[in-house]
Amino acid sequence: MNNRSLAERLKYYRKSKGYSQEELSHQTQVTVRTIQRIEKAEVNPHLNTLKSLAAALDIEVNELLPLENPKEETIKKKWLLLLHGTPLLGIFIPLCNVLIPLFIWIHKREDNPIYDEHGIKVINFQITVLLLAVLAFVSLVTIEKWGFFIFIATLPICIAIVIFNIIYVLKKEKCYYPLAIPFLKFKSSSSLKSVALLFSVLIFSNCATKTNDGIARLDGSMISKDLITEKMNQLTKDANVQGLAVSIFEDYQLVYENVVGYKDAPKKLELTDSTNIYGGSLSKAVFSVLVMKLVEEEIIDLDTPLESYLPKKIHEYEPLTRWHDDYTDLKTDSLYHKITARMCLAHTTGFANWRFYESDKKLKVNEVPGTTYGYSGEGFVYLQVVLEKITGKGLEELAQEYIFKPLQMKNSSYQWQARFEKDFAYGHQEDGTTFHKDIDNEPRGGSTLETTSSDYVQFLTAVLNQELLSKASYDEIFSPQIRIKSATNFGPGAALTTNKFDAINLSYGLGWVYFETPYGIGVSKGCHGDGFEHYSVLFPETGKGMLIMTNSANGESIYKELLAYAIADTYTPWEWSNYIPYVK
Repeated sequence: MNNRSLAERLKYYRKSKGYSQEELSHQTQVTVRTIQRIEKAEVNPHLNTLKSLAAALDIEVNELLPLENPKEETIKKKWLLLLHGTPLLGIFIPLCNVLIPLFIWIHKREDNPIYDEHGIKVINFQITVLLLAVLAFVSLVTIEKWGFFIFIATLPICIAIVIFNIIYVLKKEKCYYPLAIPFLKFKSSSSLKSVALLFSVLIFSNCATKTNDGIARLDGSMISKDLITEKMNQLTKDANVQGLAVSIFEDYQLVYENVVGYKDAPKKLELTDSTNIYGGSLSKAVFSVLVMKLVEEEIIDLDTPLESYLPKKIHEYEPLTRWHDDYTDLKTDSLYHKITARMCLAHTTGFANWRFYESDKKLKVNEVPGTTYGYSGEGFVYLQVVLEKITGKGLEELAQEYIFKPLQMKNSSYQWQARFEKDFAYGHQEDGTTFHKDIDNEPRGGSTLETTSSDYVQFLTAVLNQELLSKASYDEIFSPQIRIKSATNFGPGAALTTNKFDAINLSYGLGWVYFETPYGIGVSKGCHGDGFEHYSVLFPETGKGMLIMTNSANGESIYKELLAYAIADTYTPWEWSNYIPYVK
């Protein structure tokens, strides 16, 4: 590509539309720096970047693209020859007369309008040929005498038309296909939908019509993987995020996974998808699935008071851990005996998030259980401790048995393991320095998960595909249990009431945040720890979702922009979660 010519064209059209570089960046989400480098002829931009710029400038992308090298004509004719000639393979291999030119067209149609135009004409004709072949066969068995002639004449006529067009396109770069039914139309916005229909007609409906480079966002718009990668690089730099792992789901499977940055920024050690990352409150999503598995096995019931499962009062048990199973503070409490598993998972126990947040550092029930939302890790631990006493197994043993081993999550644990020493991530403070790595946590269902981005993708994939549990159990997890009216989840705003989130019916399910969108429900779970900030969101009805994992105290500042850009998620309640965007 002639970068100088492209630079001049972009600058000309931008100025003719009255845009500054900053305004064009805002219109396209292409960074100002990238636009500046294009206009200085310093880069050879990706085609999708040029498409975004052309769309914002209201011009065709070929008005920006200068002519390629002098050999362009030879290259063009080779591709045209493949488009028009390969259908002859259909004589020997059924359906190849359509499939091969279809694949070539999908690959090349955006490179030059002539490939788009010729490809559509070839595909339309070859699909018509298939229909004519069927009709010819029908005529053979239903029409006496003439049916035979119709049948034997159809194939030679079609072959003759193909050969004529091969010669015609090499001489004139033009083609003519009579009788073709216009299944696809040149420059039609519905072309890709038509292709999908054609695949189903050809019993190839499982073959995706979009290229491997594209991702369909929630609103149906497409974005290239290269642009997402470019956005990740830009955001980590602008917001000073040391390490970032992003995974995107489409059609109930992983379609994009990328990791940038460092597990130890001061030492410049790279982060990977197999690097151990502290999962923090992502623990709760895993724990909710574990609990529902035990509900399915009738070990516990969601609505039976937990106290009733134990032979003695919870405060009468001798603590076996440093602090989290010590319930002596509840000896005089008159409300805790009402707490059920559902209340623990829905954050309506009345417990504070952690007992050390109380002014006297003592555990207590502050609200009537089941009546008020209040985020509480203590509620999850209380349920965990009861389950451990019922089953005689520790949390780690239960998680390995029911979750980690079935899902092949070999690098996940509720407790630090010696093998993690080989490759683990440090959390980073806002200035980029590292936090001390805490490795002596005892297993807690609400907070101590150690995992990797690759392992957690395994878990989210299983949830999207409703593995491990029945549909009824997932429906229970992803049903609103308590309506959320607070302005924020934490801080002073947690005590304020608002109607701001009524439009999305913001609620809590069992271990997951619940909200509603035009594309079905969304369910999410995040983490906010010392230098580890993560966010996962799934849209179960569409099979889409996204996982963002960072080892930076600045991680949450990029969520809003990244979610909107990559999957068109503008519904995540980022204000309620205090995911305040960064300021340059």
